[in-house]
Amino acid sequence: MAILASCATSSEIKYPQAPTDDSVSDTYFDLTVADRYRPLENDTSAETKTWVEAENKVTNEYLAKIPFRENIRKRLNTLYDYPKHGVPSKKGEWYYFFENDGLKNQSVLYRTKDLNGTPEVFLDPNSLSDDGTVALTGISVSNDGKYTAYTISRSGSDWTEIYVMDTETKELLSDHIEWAKFTGADWKGDGFYYSAYDKPTDGKEFSNANENHRIYYHKLGTPQSEDVLAFEDAEYPLHFHSAYVPDSESALFVMGAGEGMGNSLMVKDLRKPDAKWVTIEPSQDYEISVLDVIDGTMYLYTNYGAPRYRLMTAPLNKPQKENWKELIPEDKGVLTGVNFAGDKLILTYEVDAYNQMYVYSRDGKRLAQIELPVIGSASVSASKKHDEVFYSLNSFTYPTSIYKYNLADNKSDLFKSTEIEGFNPDDYVTEQVFYTSSDSTKVPMFITYKKGLERNGKNPVYLYGYGGFNVSLNPGFSAPRLLWLENGGIYAQANLRGGGEYGEPWHLAGTKTNKLNVFNDFISAAEYMIGEGWTSPEYITIEGGSNGGLLVGATVNMRPDLFKVAIPRVGVMDMMRYHLFTIGWNWASDYGTSADSKEMAEYLHGYSPIHNIKNDGTPYPAILVTTADHDDRVVPAHSFKYAATLQASDTGDAPKLIRIDSKAGHGAGKPISKVIDEYTDIYSFIFYNLGITPDTNK
Repeated sequence: MAILASCATSSEIKYPQAPTDDSVSDTYFDLTVADRYRPLENDTSAETKTWVEAENKVTNEYLAKIPFRENIRKRLNTLYDYPKHGVPSKKGEWYYFFENDGLKNQSVLYRTKDLNGTPEVFLDPNSLSDDGTVALTGISVSNDGKYTAYTISRSGSDWTEIYVMDTETKELLSDHIEWAKFTGADWKGDGFYYSAYDKPTDGKEFSNANENHRIYYHKLGTPQSEDVLAFEDAEYPLHFHSAYVPDSESALFVMGAGEGMGNSLMVKDLRKPDAKWVTIEPSQDYEISVLDVIDGTMYLYTNYGAPRYRLMTAPLNKPQKENWKELIPEDKGVLTGVNFAGDKLILTYEVDAYNQMYVYSRDGKRLAQIELPVIGSASVSASKKHDEVFYSLNSFTYPTSIYKYNLADNKSDLFKSTEIEGFNPDDYVTEQVFYTSSDSTKVPMFITYKKGLERNGKNPVYLYGYGGFNVSLNPGFSAPRLLWLENGGIYAQANLRGGGEYGEPWHLAGTKTNKLNVFNDFISAAEYMIGEGWTSPEYITIEGGSNGGLLVGATVNMRPDLFKVAIPRVGVMDMMRYHLFTIGWNWASDYGTSADSKEMAEYLHGYSPIHNIKNDGTPYPAILVTTADHDDRVVPAHSFKYAATLQASDTGDAPKLIRIDSKAGHGAGKPISKVIDEYTDIYSFIFYNLGITPDTNK
């Protein structure tokens, strides 16, 4: 890499004038908050569309002037152009698995009866759109194997459509479900259960609050208008409701969520036509998942009485908590996965943010540990119907490999591996450190870098975090990250409070009026990298998405002196009004809302990114905000209002830009072509504002 002579500043950029309304304000108890960019919440108005076009023009002109941008694009294309393998899943006599031979926008679903034979294409999502913006989000084969339901999303939206195929012939049937959301298809007989909302108001499909999530039963061959309402809860219109039917088709379970840290649980015996609903747990105070029902026994995964989760059993005809029995108790690690494998169980634990796997007998005895070749993240594919076990494994410099595991002799054999042109994982090292946060809490962090890197205080650091919603940041592979590493960059991934790395206490320590712990943990991570001699503020980039976008926005306001570049992606930026859009109300269990109490409103206002941008000449990092027009998870209004406020404030000369993608959403299912476009712009912006010309001739 080389050092650039200079880079553009915001003093050279003429930002568009955003639509404003200075008369708008809200009062939260005795706190009055102005909201002059409220017009940007109307994402379909002519004024907002004009502003979006103008912002993208400014951003594109800025990025187009970066001399190495196209070289970065070429290198990212090369780095992405490698075979990507999915884990085989056996259903009946067929093995199903996803494959991508390189740069296909969406991975293709194949099937075969012989893993050594030539597979056939079962479903190619690339054929569902011209530009790869239709993503396959789920597959569900009926219990008799005759039919396959699959779910898709369009342009990155959370809205789901369901189609049905004849499994043998792959013929598409007439069945088509619309306006479903957060659902799969749970089969019962010649139909399935699914969750959906009413059709939204035209023009507000991606912004209005979602209410009345109902469960329906669809009988094959009938129109959606004839689907039978199976469950609704009119008393709580904001709750989510999801269905689960075990393959025995003996019961319908309904999970309710959206208000607490967990989910409620009800069950109805499908073997009895006049069966009533039985409430297993009325509250949403903890998580309960029904893994299966075998010979009348329910297997339950829960953190009830076990903050790091445990496995319980209960009779289906007496499902209440007083009849639960502990099968596998809470352990030192967090139990994150349970898979039935023949007559055994495979349990996945998270220990210090990476995975360990163990084999258990059905009666709860630990039989063996599955030795994993690298510290990383694993995912298991197995079934109680056979003894074949596959698992995937990946880490920061270890692309996903697939292993076949033999239950009888406790051995793993490599099934499929991946090599990337010009990249040698042996050239890099990953270490885990435990740094001290501002309140003396020890926080784990993974650091990946090229072997032999000197602690000279001048190494570029890419610091990533999330810290929320019980989500753990495990080791994981990212092709674009290789561009950073091969140019001498350090990738640091901090396991902040608010995540799930150490169970529910770690999660709660970063929620509501503990949220500042998350930001302080992130700041302390940067200070650690500086204190250990790896880098200095002039070389630190921070990035995060969604709740992580909030993290970036808040920490920049708190410590603008600590970072050179900031990339807040699809972030929650208006903490006073987030709960008023799409499913934002669902985040109240982590954040609290401005309507809860005077104290909560003041706390949220105290760190809300939009409301705490300095306007006194304090130099801010170079900031590239990203969002997308079909993001109906965190509506783009968050990023719109944040960018407009940044651009209107006196925060120094570094650029403050926003990149607004089209036909894209919150991130899931994004076609590879769009992923490459986005990372081209992000890395171009980062390197340019660090004053570094990357070497792309690998």
